[in-house]
Amino acid sequence: MLIVRATKKLRHRLGAATPHDGELSTTLLSDWYATLLPWRPQQLILLVNEQTLLPVVMPLAPGATAPARIGLEIAAALAIHQAPATVIDTELSQMRDCRFGPTTNRSVVGIMSEFAYLADVYRHSDPSRSLAELGRKLAETPCSPLYRRHVRPDHELEAFLQLIQRPDS
Repeated sequence: MLIVRATKKLRHRLGAATPHDGELSTTLLSDWYATLLPWRPQQLILLVNEQTLLPVVMPLAPGATAPARIGLEIAAALAIHQAPATVIDTELSQMRDCRFGPTTNRSVVGIMSEFAYLADVYRHSDPSRSLAELGRKLAETPCSPLYRRHVRPDHELEAFLQLIQRPDS
């Protein structure tokens, strides 16, 4: 089961306004945070992994199918960051059931706000950039919660993937 800790505004837009408190994510990467990017002409969802701070940007529309598409978008982002196919398949199987809950980690919410600002800057500087490229560019951003570890979300994900693949772990 995938738990997405979404902002109240996004939960309301998706019709998932009733939070599921106390449930735990069964995915390797644990919980993801999400917010709405109310851009025009295309509204987007910004997802950020709580553990690695890896950002994923996906279209909101159609909103009714967004919960079912979240797992696929995360899997595509993991593939872009060269995660092993076995990890992606495992994550996909665990993300079939997607539930929403309220945000609980203010640090991740702050990072999400910074990513939202940077994403807006990046989209204006290069309007031809795809959403996947935008997510990859955001993953190169140094983040203060990662300063004592791997500094950037893409490096943090790489280190996490190496850790879970060690035969002695």
